[in-house]
Amino acid sequence: MQFDEMGNKSGKTLMLLPGTACDYQTNFGTVLERLGEKYHLICVNYDGFDGSDRIFPDMVTVTEKIEKYIRDNYNGKIDGAIGSSLGSSFVGQLVQRENIHIDHAIFGSPDLDQSGKFSAWLQSKLVVPLLTGFTKNEKRKKKTREKLKSFFEMNDETADRFMGCFAKFSPESIKNEYYTDLLTWLRDDIHVENTKVHFIYANKMGEKYLKRYKKYFRDPDIREFDMQHEQWLFGGEQYTAPVLTAIDEFMEACKKKGEKQ
Repeated sequence: MQFDEMGNKSGKTLMLLPGTACDYQTNFGTVLERLGEKYHLICVNYDGFDGSDRIFPDMVTVTEKIEKYIRDNYNGKIDGAIGSSLGSSFVGQLVQRENIHIDHAIFGSPDLDQSGKFSAWLQSKLVVPLLTGFTKNEKRKKKTREKLKSFFEMNDETADRFMGCFAKFSPESIKNEYYTDLLTWLRDDIHVENTKVHFIYANKMGEKYLKRYKKYFRDPDIREFDMQHEQWLFGGEQYTAPVLTAIDEFMEACKKKGEKQ
């Protein structure tokens, strides 16, 4: 596991947790500098995605390692954490398990899919080969690049960086990450005192996800954006700027009356 700290060391602590088959450099690369102007960033790369020869084990084992880092370095408490896509599953587990404390738990347009073992196995058999096959040859690369540019409005450089993750990381790590994420459940109506849950809701994903957010967490702060899944990290400034503003508002949000500040 890799934990890199950067940014404004006198600012509030903000942990960045990347999504499926990504390192933080790719996932948050377009906003690292801007987030770092205000926040003390703790940037995480999981086993299997940290440049080592380790293989991603499972979601719970990695969650335990994140908890240990927060306990050992921050006395068990940080100001905020942002999970991008699958990274939100880690944020959810950190909140639900209550082994450490996060003031502001920020979920970046997650799907929060959950399933049983057979369904998870079947989905991983179907989806993972597609993910790892994006860069098999130049024809596939070109086709994938054009799809990313069209769907997310990525530029060529961002699309190439994103595709590069699927080429440089072990298919076994990608499979383990995808499979065990589906098996790592959240309970309904999660509520932890002094933790506020915030969602970046990309409305082009569909309303079923909005319903999930309200199912798993009690009274979440949901901000709706007219964009595709995590487009604020890959699209243009018209998507990035409003979400960065929302993150600042999340991190400054007052707790409910009667709760400790």
